[in-house]
Amino acid sequence: MDLKGAVALITGGNGGLGQRICHALAREGVHVAVMYAQSREQAEGVARELASTCQVNAAAFGCDITDPAAVTALVDQVTKRFGRLDILVNDAAFNKPIRFPDLDNLTEEVWEKIMAVNLTGPMRLTKAVAPVMKAQGRGRIVNIASVAGLTPTGSSIAYAVSKAGLIHLTRCMAVALAPETLVNCVAPGLLEGTRATANLSEEQVRNSAAGALLKQAADKDDCADMVVTMCRTETMTGQTVVIDAGRVFH
Repeated sequence: MDLKGAVALITGGNGGLGQRICHALAREGVHVAVMYAQSREQAEGVARELASTCQVNAAAFGCDITDPAAVTALVDQVTKRFGRLDILVNDAAFNKPIRFPDLDNLTEEVWEKIMAVNLTGPMRLTKAVAPVMKAQGRGRIVNIASVAGLTPTGSSIAYAVSKAGLIHLTRCMAVALAPETLVNCVAPGLLEGTRATANLSEEQVRNSAAGALLKQAADKDDCADMVVTMCRTETMTGQTVVIDAGRVFH
């Protein structure tokens, strides 16, 4: 897909990885809707920077993706503001570190919050943008999962299961939305400089990096570049690409 002049909605666009994705797409000439949950000022700052450095249209939009009405309103607002919607990147996520054996602290409340943001939210957004993309005759959806969805690791059981679900949701939506809309997924390993990593203990961060073949965290720009590739592709759908410095495949 020719990306110049396309419009992208990026959830969590003001986060550590989300900002990199916004910039990577904007450099390709993509107009960007930066969605935030709480940090309005930060998201508006990202939008201003995109507009000034990449000469694209950019704006910030607030949304609680656990609220069905809010998601519907968001998609309406973005399409009215930009006139179309070609790309959805589901990057928004929530986690709470709970060691796997600590089942007492894996409460139903925590489980439901993580599932609502990490899995039901992307499903809801995908359903909301699907008719718009179908009517346009083209669309790209990229989900941001985690290597925790591939192996029993990560900040908590709930987080790992939510990301495993997101990986399979990618496959299922690829079937549901073909041929107009292609759906793919990036599964990063440990990423430094993100809110998710900030919630982890120093020990968890050290162990994660030490367990990778390259003995380092994954690179946010590598992940952002893969998102761009998945938006540009014409023949790749239903796929998950792992970027984790060589941690899970061995």
